[in-house]
Amino acid sequence: MSRNVYIAATEASSGKSAITLGVMEMMVKKVGRVGFFRPIIAADREAPERDNDIALMTSHFRLDLPYEEAFAYTSREAAELIRAGKTDQLLDGILERYNAVAQRYDFVVCEGTDYEELTSAVEFNLNAAIARNLGAPVLLIVNGQKMAEEGHVDNLDFAVQSFEEDNCKVLAAILNRYTPEHLDDLPTLLNYSRYASLPVFAIPQDSALAAPMMSEVAQALRAKTTFKTNLLNSLQATSFCVADSATEHLLRQLKDGALLFLSGDRLDNLLAVMLKLNSATPVNIAGVVLTNGFKPAGAIATLLKDVKALVPILTVEDSTHEAIITASRIHSRIFPGATRKITAALAQFESNVDTHQLGNLLSDARTAVVTPKMFEFGLIQRAQKPRQRIVLPEGEESRILYAAEQIILRGIADITLLGDQSKIRSQISHLGLNLPNIDIIDPAQSDHFADFVDTYYHLRKHKNISPDMAETILADASYFGTMMVYKGLADGMVSGAVHTTAHTVRPALQFIGTQEGFTIVSSVFFMCLRDRVLVYGDCAVNPNPNAQQLAEIAVTSAQTAHLFGIEPRVAMLSYSTGDSGGGADVERVREATEIARGMAPDLPLEGPIQYDAAIDADVARTKMPDSAVAGRATVFIFPDLNTGNNTYKAVQRSAGAVAIGPIMQGLRKPVNDLSRGCTVTDIVNTVAITAIQAQAEK
Repeated sequence: MSRNVYIAATEASSGKSAITLGVMEMMVKKVGRVGFFRPIIAADREAPERDNDIALMTSHFRLDLPYEEAFAYTSREAAELIRAGKTDQLLDGILERYNAVAQRYDFVVCEGTDYEELTSAVEFNLNAAIARNLGAPVLLIVNGQKMAEEGHVDNLDFAVQSFEEDNCKVLAAILNRYTPEHLDDLPTLLNYSRYASLPVFAIPQDSALAAPMMSEVAQALRAKTTFKTNLLNSLQATSFCVADSATEHLLRQLKDGALLFLSGDRLDNLLAVMLKLNSATPVNIAGVVLTNGFKPAGAIATLLKDVKALVPILTVEDSTHEAIITASRIHSRIFPGATRKITAALAQFESNVDTHQLGNLLSDARTAVVTPKMFEFGLIQRAQKPRQRIVLPEGEESRILYAAEQIILRGIADITLLGDQSKIRSQISHLGLNLPNIDIIDPAQSDHFADFVDTYYHLRKHKNISPDMAETILADASYFGTMMVYKGLADGMVSGAVHTTAHTVRPALQFIGTQEGFTIVSSVFFMCLRDRVLVYGDCAVNPNPNAQQLAEIAVTSAQTAHLFGIEPRVAMLSYSTGDSGGGADVERVREATEIARGMAPDLPLEGPIQYDAAIDADVARTKMPDSAVAGRATVFIFPDLNTGNNTYKAVQRSAGAVAIGPIMQGLRKPVNDLSRGCTVTDIVNTVAITAIQAQAEK
């Protein structure tokens, strides 16, 4: 069987989702091919609403695992078997379904039950029996808040003892939602445990994880959303507030994150709140619930549509009292697509759990397989230390701001945003993001502006640039950001979510320049297939490179591959393999191959070679049996931009590959371009890559 771990809680609502996210990511970094399995789920098998944690793990980690194969039984089915005295049948069925998953992965994270159908004692013993039959060591989740308040370790000791008496090995325990003010007392408290040698980690209570998203509030209240439905999954209700009091009193008690419950006969308060949201000192509330069946209509609805800064407005038939009671019973989940909660959960796990120690306990070996998630998480881990500062010139773009929040929360890099400060602050507030201390620079208002203009003028005056022209050019955020990198005020720059590639790259070419020994800037894509990561170059910059340029692209791409942990074996692609064909295009690749060998004599490199011979071992044995690269290539150099661009897109779409890039290479300092259709994840990955390039440059 695969190596595995069983995450078991001692009671309901334990925060297993957040812990499981952290364990999954930790093991993806360490092992690569990690699967997910739940022996028993609370959701009905045919219910339209599927098990949240299966949906969360399979989507976030892009698991090729059908929903029906990720669990064995529903809690109702399990309860019926146990009550009928068929526990062995239940365990046999779980083992059979688990083995089907385990055969596909190197490591499987199993998540225990939710304490839904059976008594706590029966369900606790059931978790132990499942873990034992799966041969899985247990990662125990204990209610940290209760332990801190009671001031003893009885619950922890009882849980560990119970599992071990059932022949289960408890590897470690996590005290989840531990009261922050009692953290300093924890080491002394643990000394009284009978299991003092057991690794125990404490994760403090996090209001960001406990607070429901507005989408959860809307679902629980069965509400209709009349405005700003696009913000339901980004705003959280950290507190509830009855807004039926006098207007002056209401405005005084407004605070960030509040969800206001407002009776339909208090239009004055609704309008006062809207004024406050659009004032010079706005409060970032989560939303408004209009009770008693009230829905804005007529002139009020028209006015609200014109309000610039607005939050979701929900309408319900219930009274204010009934609506608050219902909302207070919401058990907030980390659901698929809740990017901010996912990021917060991972940050909490990484900050409070010794992942090196826990990872070594769970896995004693690495595999050679590199999956897309393993590669992406490896990027984030490497980028974190030593921390680099990355400048983002498109500071007013919402995707950039969403990405900046993730980057800062995960400690990937320090960020500087360029643009109009008031507009950026307003956008941050409007999106409900947590970026209180973000560095924002308006280029034309910067203390560095005059120095940057003077530097640019002296660098480019041989191109007939005048001081006035230099001032106009440096007011452009791309030029200003590039000059920050040139001057050492930033370690790298990422742009292109709004601007063209030319607009991003041109300033870097003008005054950052190419690395010593190279004459061109080129690019690569990291092509993340199901079981490996390949490097494709150049698919974005150079249309028709000559032999010398092609050789430089090959050598630089190999260096990039090595930098990111990919062993470079370079294939110089052509429509002919070896000496089997001729023609000007083949001869150019053949000449480039010889130049590249002269530039990097120790680099495994083959060319000209066709793609199938480069990647397929069976074809390689026929076409180039003695080659050290054929059939094993990791770096693919295309003869021209037309071939490279079409090939990477074909592989991306037909093979379901994740394409990360383009990554610029050959510059003295890192500047990277984004696609204008980039996602927030693309931006985060590109910033991480830029940070790693900056680390290497230093």
